[in-house]
Amino acid sequence: MRCFAADGDRNAPALRVSARIGDQKPGLFMVYPQGNFVEASDETPFFQIGETRYGRPILVRAFDRAMSMEPAITLLFLSFASTRKASLSVGMPPDMHAYRADSLQARVQRRGGADDAWFARLSPDWGNALRSVFDGLPDNTL
Repeated sequence: MRCFAADGDRNAPALRVSARIGDQKPGLFMVYPQGNFVEASDETPFFQIGETRYGRPILVRAFDRAMSMEPAITLLFLSFASTRKASLSVGMPPDMHAYRADSLQARVQRRGGADDAWFARLSPDWGNALRSVFDGLPDNTL
């Protein structure tokens, strides 16, 4: 099988699969063109595709397995918004689909963009919150 990422990078994951067999816990996999794969685990319960240098630290620091779906979706879009702010190579719009276990019916579908008022506020609100926290940090006395 020959499959490559859209940008032709032979090392980029070519396929992302989530599946469940019988009563087993669902699995999430990134499959590479060479046939090897990486599986999501308790330590790394998500994959971030594309540019990861800017948004991944937000996911790593803020994600909590006990988090409900709504805050997790906010975190996902915040990660994208931060990546987009820091990298000109990241374009709009972000698309998200979440499915309920044992169902092929999308629980949540969202496309962030100019016509999504919530998404349009996310990046500026996050920037203001970061500045506020930064301003509250102790002074650095050298």
